Amino acid sequence: MKVLVLGAGQLARMMSLAGAPLNIEVFAYDITTGNVVHPLTQQVMLKGLNTAITYADVITAEFEHVPHDILAVCAQSKKFLPTTEAIKAGGDRRLEKALLDQAGVRNARYATVHTRADLDAAITDIGLPMVLKSALGGYDGKGQWRLKHTDEVEGIWAEMADFMNQTDNQAIVAEEFVPFDREVSLIGTRGKDGSVAIYPLTENVHTHGVLSLSTALVGNDALQAQAEAMFEALADTLNYVGVLAIEFFDVDGQLLVNEIAPRVHNSGHWTQQGAETCQFENHLRAVTGLPLGSTSLIRPTAMINILGEDQLPTAILADPHCHIHWYGKEKRPGRKMGHINLCAVTPEALQDALRNVAQHLDPVAFPALQRN
Repeated sequence: MKVLVLGAGQLARMMSLAGAPLNIEVFAYDITTGNVVHPLTQQVMLKGLNTAITYADVITAEFEHVPHDILAVCAQSKKFLPTTEAIKAGGDRRLEKALLDQAGVRNARYATVHTRADLDAAITDIGLPMVLKSALGGYDGKGQWRLKHTDEVEGIWAEMADFMNQTDNQAIVAEEFVPFDREVSLIGTRGKDGSVAIYPLTENVHTHGVLSLSTALVGNDALQAQAEAMFEALADTLNYVGVLAIEFFDVDGQLLVNEIAPRVHNSGHWTQQGAETCQFENHLRAVTGLPLGSTSLIRPTAMINILGEDQLPTAILADPHCHIHWYGKEKRPGRKMGHINLCAVTPEALQDALRNVAQHLDPVAFPALQRN
């Protein structure tokens, strides 16, 4: 089987690595250059999207901000999975909110803002504090504002208005501020036949809006059941095929959906060492029509993002609990350069291992580890 991935970043890279043992050939379309490349070597394999579509058996995506004209061409081929509608919903908060409402899953109260009058109405209806998020293009904390007091309205509105003017069809989604206990996410897979395989919930720690640490959760049956019910509602509504990630706020044991990602996801990287079948393999299994693999937790595991660093101390490389995954990127401040999967035999031992690793890593570059 030949799978074309829209996007040539680290997620396509890890799909390629997972697909090779199954004899699934993965190649990637670089949206920026228009080249079709090998996900690992970045060597140009084919010329042009149409050639790649003809060569592929299946087309999928590693990110949701795919230009709609490219999605349209892929949709015409009848090879694209999950669906172009799912990708669009993941890339536009307005569509995402409508989908959540349609599926009947809990999420924060919201309003769409185009004008200053819309913002004033949202403040009246939702109240302060509130979180304001760009409908298009926001990720890793970008395109977001927190409005706490009325005396901040003028300044924040000026920033948002300028931001909206930079992109066609842009808007702001105003959401009620949710005083959550923690952030968790669920990675699940739905096959072509409607079968579902869902991983254990993951607890996530963000720093400045960017994921820093993800830990697979054990023994949260009630929360897991809530999350799985919402996953199935969303996946069924979309007639979804592939891996779907859902980010939640945990509020006193009740989950509210924060956002969805119609693709393999950063918070599921721990599955490479911690689950029977990793998320990358299961996504490929789903879109190519193979049976889904087991999502059972085989050992307590956490994932540590490597942000803006291209080297690790020898002590980390020598630690038998650490599994290093580099993305082959050029170093840049704050850039996702790779991740560390840290494994142990018990949840308690995993926390000890995290504390040990923290002693060897720069606390500025790895701030989430200072909380353990």
